[in-house]
Amino acid sequence: MSDCYELRCKECNKPWGNTPRSFCEDCFSPLELSFDYDAIKKKVRREDLASRTFNMWRYSEFLPVPEKFQAPSAVGGTPLVAAPKLAARLGLNPGNLYLKNDAVCFPSLSFKDRVVGTALVAARRFGFETVGCSSTGNLANAVAAQSAQQGFDACVFIPADLEAAKVLNTAVYGARIVRINGNYDHVNRLCAQIAERFKWGLVNVNLRPYYAEGSKTQGFEIAEQLGWRLPDNVVVPMAGGSLIGKIAKAFRELVTLGWVEAKPVKFFGAQATGCSPISTAVKNNAQRFDPQKPNTIARSLAIGNPADGNYAAKLVRESGGWADDVSDAEIVEAIKLAAETQGIFTETAGGVTVGVAKRLIEAGRIAPEETTVLSITGNGLKTTDAIASEFPLTEAIAPRLEAFEAYLDSQLGAHAVAAGK
Repeated sequence: MSDCYELRCKECNKPWGNTPRSFCEDCFSPLELSFDYDAIKKKVRREDLASRTFNMWRYSEFLPVPEKFQAPSAVGGTPLVAAPKLAARLGLNPGNLYLKNDAVCFPSLSFKDRVVGTALVAARRFGFETVGCSSTGNLANAVAAQSAQQGFDACVFIPADLEAAKVLNTAVYGARIVRINGNYDHVNRLCAQIAERFKWGLVNVNLRPYYAEGSKTQGFEIAEQLGWRLPDNVVVPMAGGSLIGKIAKAFRELVTLGWVEAKPVKFFGAQATGCSPISTAVKNNAQRFDPQKPNTIARSLAIGNPADGNYAAKLVRESGGWADDVSDAEIVEAIKLAAETQGIFTETAGGVTVGVAKRLIEAGRIAPEETTVLSITGNGLKTTDAIASEFPLTEAIAPRLEAFEAYLDSQLGAHAVAAGK
């Protein structure tokens, strides 16, 4: 493996080499990968990327992967969608709003494919044959799919009340699924014990520092797709709190290498009101969040005791951003708004992001002339139960023209039917 990175404690800065561990044994703080940017500068230039395939592995020098790494699958490379119609509905200048659409990320239609990509590289390095995770759905999908591609045995652990579509999207790849009577925090505690007991690579437990680096690639892509410049604002959904921090890390790395011009970027965190420990801490100006018991339709964000919650809150405050949360009803309305304006069907987490962005704009925290990116992290086909009641089936009509005209009359009025003739 490359010697351009190693684990370091986020608090005491003690180095830990490269090993499957997630916390410092001296101060019990989380570990994070630290990179040698001088070495990276010698290995790659920005213009070198033009000849590479547009997926997350084009940034391999910034990731914990071996020298001359050969990507096992195409992950990432998702569109940054200009959103003028949504901007107009939200009160922004039409050319200043973008959606980073990881709802189409390969292979399992969420940004979790990125983090699993880097986690499984580490799993291979450390000799794990069985991999797994604690998951609110999307991570289980990604672990199952990429394990099938790469020949790992997969065993995933999920809360028993997970959306049926997400359970199916894991089962179809052949993974073993262990349903737990409890919420995500219960599942995660069990997985920490399993990682100690078995020689398994649990991607968001003992492989968490390697896993988390995959999220940076969303930030790299945003900057590149904006013409190698940073946005003014980024709105990011928060579950464990890692994604928002890694996008910020990606931006810092690009500035360090001189690939983008340094500028202030405000980071805004989005949560569901039914599980909002980070946004509550930000709004109360608390140094530490208070854990909550989740109660929201946004199950992919339902982590009441987020591992990176305090770091996420600190980043939001220091960047000049803010954090807010929206109700389940607001989430549903925001899902519909994104679909009706931009043709993007997002899962409930994306509804949280759009809904919180609406609140931030109305509060004047995001200005109309600023460039703003909303992070859409998963596909709406995974959470159809959240909005199914909004779209009841219509009555079937007979296959005759007069039946269709009667239908139009009932829907639009006789004048519209006559105009159609």
